[in-house]
Amino acid sequence: MEQQYPSRLLEKAVGEFSKLPGIGRKTALRLVLHLLRQTEDDVELFANTIGKLKKEIKYCRVCHNISDTDVCPVCADKRRDTSTICVVENVQDVMAVENTQQYQGLYHVLGGIISPMDGVGPGDIEIESLTERVMKGDVKEVILALSSTMEGDTTNFYISRKLATYDVKLTVIARGISVGDELEYTDEVTLGRSILNRVPFDNNNR
Repeated sequence: MEQQYPSRLLEKAVGEFSKLPGIGRKTALRLVLHLLRQTEDDVELFANTIGKLKKEIKYCRVCHNISDTDVCPVCADKRRDTSTICVVENVQDVMAVENTQQYQGLYHVLGGIISPMDGVGPGDIEIESLTERVMKGDVKEVILALSSTMEGDTTNFYISRKLATYDVKLTVIARGISVGDELEYTDEVTLGRSILNRVPFDNNNR
């Protein structure tokens, strides 16, 4: 039976919240009712913050990580090892790796992985800009830290072919992470060890 709402405004708000990933209509209703119990100032602050996020958030022109500035804090940090780039799928993965405190190089956020079933090809993610970074000659190692899924392995293989002509060491994180696992849900200790124990990439890693 379809949920009946006493207010069209309430129903519309529930509909918008339920568009968020992992949020069903019952959870959306609970969130909306929670907001209604807050002060007008608190709700206005919430709305303004979301609006400001969309309008003012930037993507680092070097690594494509989310940032408040044109160059993210990691890329701007002179203490980082600029000869090493860790390639990840998304911003959540950058946060996951940073939380391990086991990596001091730079990142490259692809913004997705190759998935023909979902209509995502190499041109839809940031592979060309990765090639351009390597082409400059300062990078000595590229760590492929993508999820151990078929799509992740396909992306690893494609990147390896693109970088094959450059003098750069290509490694993958150790398979302490179970096949099929998403990087952002892996515990920090396991992920940290996987980065420290990374292995050379070859076609057999697929």
